[in-house]
Amino acid sequence: MVIGSKVAAVLAATALVLSGCASSDNDDDESTKLFGYQVTSNLRTTNAGSLEGSTDLAQSLSGRLYPGVYVPGPSGQLIPNTDLVKTQVLPGDQRKVIYTLSEAAVFSDGTPVTCADYLLTFAAGQYPATFGSNMPLFGDTDSLSCTPGSKEFTVTFKEGRGARWRGLFEPGTVLPAHAVAAKTNRSVEDLVADLLSDDLERLKPIAQVWRHGFDLKEFDPELQVSFGPFKVAEVGEKGQVRLVANEHYYGDAPQTAAMVVWPGSVDSAELAASKAMKIGDLRQLQPQWYDEDAEGNRLDVKTAIGELTEMLTLPEVGFWADPENRKALARCIDPRAVAAASSEKAGVEVPVAPLHVIQHTDPLAQRMADIAAPLLDVNIQEASALRGSTLRIGYVYPDDRWAAMVESMRRTCEPAGITIIDVTGEGKTLADLPHVEYDEWRNESVHDGEADAILRVVDPMSEYPAANNRAQDLGALRAQEGHLWKTLPSIPLAAQPRTFVVDNAVRNVVPYTGLSGIGWNMDRWSN
Repeated sequence: MVIGSKVAAVLAATALVLSGCASSDNDDDESTKLFGYQVTSNLRTTNAGSLEGSTDLAQSLSGRLYPGVYVPGPSGQLIPNTDLVKTQVLPGDQRKVIYTLSEAAVFSDGTPVTCADYLLTFAAGQYPATFGSNMPLFGDTDSLSCTPGSKEFTVTFKEGRGARWRGLFEPGTVLPAHAVAAKTNRSVEDLVADLLSDDLERLKPIAQVWRHGFDLKEFDPELQVSFGPFKVAEVGEKGQVRLVANEHYYGDAPQTAAMVVWPGSVDSAELAASKAMKIGDLRQLQPQWYDEDAEGNRLDVKTAIGELTEMLTLPEVGFWADPENRKALARCIDPRAVAAASSEKAGVEVPVAPLHVIQHTDPLAQRMADIAAPLLDVNIQEASALRGSTLRIGYVYPDDRWAAMVESMRRTCEPAGITIIDVTGEGKTLADLPHVEYDEWRNESVHDGEADAILRVVDPMSEYPAANNRAQDLGALRAQEGHLWKTLPSIPLAAQPRTFVVDNAVRNVVPYTGLSGIGWNMDRWSN
C-alpha cells in the first residue's frame, strides 16, 4: 500500500506504537536469515478480492504489493492515499467520483498504473459469479469510464447509493491489468474493450487469470508485478513469501529492503526459537511456547479484541439461501454461547458482535443493539421447522478456537433436530459454498460445494453496501440492519480476538486489527 511519509506520520502520531517486527530464521535456506513476519493466512494468493483471498485475509501480504485508494488507519479511520491517487466527488443525486492517479505510479516492471487496473477490479466486483470475487461494495456501482492508458477515470454509482465509496479499491484488490492482458494474449486496449463489453464469454478467460493466476503455489513472476513498496521475489517450500523492495516504487523506500512473510501453518514456536519471527499475527492466541515472566524476553506477546466480526456466511443458492431456512437456523445458534466458547480458547473476554453493517466497536453500535437483541435468544420451537436438516460448516484453516465455536453451535441446534458438522479438514473458503455453474451451452446448475456455511472474519464496513456510520445516518443504518436480520446472508456472532508478537528491537510497529493486520505499514518497520 502506498502510504508515504505524511500519512505514515499522521498514523504514527495517532496510534499506540508497540515495539516489534519480523525476522525469518526457520528454514534451511536464505529466507531464515531475513527479517521475518508471520501471518494467520495460508498465503494462498495475493488477490485479496477473490473468494479464496478474501476468506484467507490475503491483505496481510498483498496490501503492501497493491496499495489501496484509502489507507486503513489504526483507529478504524480511512485516510486518503494521496501519494497514489486523488479523488473528487461530484455533487448530484447520482454520486460520481473522479479518480486521478499519480503520474509517478508504476508497476515493478516499469509499466504505468492506469485506469485499466481499476477497471479490472471493477469488472470483478460487478460480476462476482464469473470472476469468483468477493468485493460486495461494488454492488453500489453502476459504471466506470476508462480510456486505455489514462491516469484518470470516473466511477458512477446507482441512484442514491455509494455512501461507502471510500471502501472501493481496497488494499490487495487492484491487480496489474497489463499482465493479465498478456496472459490472455490481449493488448491492454483489447482487455479494456472486453471489460466494458458486459459480454460474459469475453470476460471468462480474463476472470480465470484474475482469480487463479495470482495463486502462490504456482508463483508466476510475470503476473506478480506490484506497485507497492515491496514485490514478491519467490515462494519457498513451506509457503513462505520472500519480499524485496520495489525499485520502481515512487514513495519512500522500505526501511527493511527484504523480508519473509511466513504462513500461519508454519510452527510459530520454531520460528520464535530460531529468531526467524520478529513480528507475528498468530493463529494460536495463547502460545504455550511463550513465557511472559522469562528473563530477557526478546518478544512481547499480547492478545486483544479486534474490530472485526466473526460471522457465519451462508450461500446464495440452494437450501440455505432461503431466508426462512436461514432465520430458523439463527434461532438455534446462540451467539452468547459462541462468544463464550471463543473466549475460553482465546484467554480474553470476547464480546458478542451481533450487527452486520457496523463494527462492534463503533459508538453507534449501542444505538442499534435493540435490533438484534430479540433475535439472540435460542428458540428451539422456531428452529425445529428445520428438523432433519444438516449444516456443514468450514473455516479457512484448522483452528481449536473456531472448532469450539462450531461445537457450541452444534450443541444448541441439536435439540431442534438440526445436525451441524465441522467439515473444515485442511481448510475451506467461500469458494467451497454451493454456487451456480454453467455448461458450454450456458445451462445453469447448482454445485453443492463442500460446505454449507463458512465461519470467517468480516469487516462490516466493507461487507455490506450501506449508509455511512455516522449519527445523521442512524435511521438508514437501522433500517439496513433490520433488513439483513430478515435476509441473513451471514449470521454475526462475536468479535475476533487477535494475538500479536513484536520483537522489542523493532521500531515503527503499529498494531492494527483490521483486515490488513499489523503488517499494514510493514515497509516502515526497522531494527
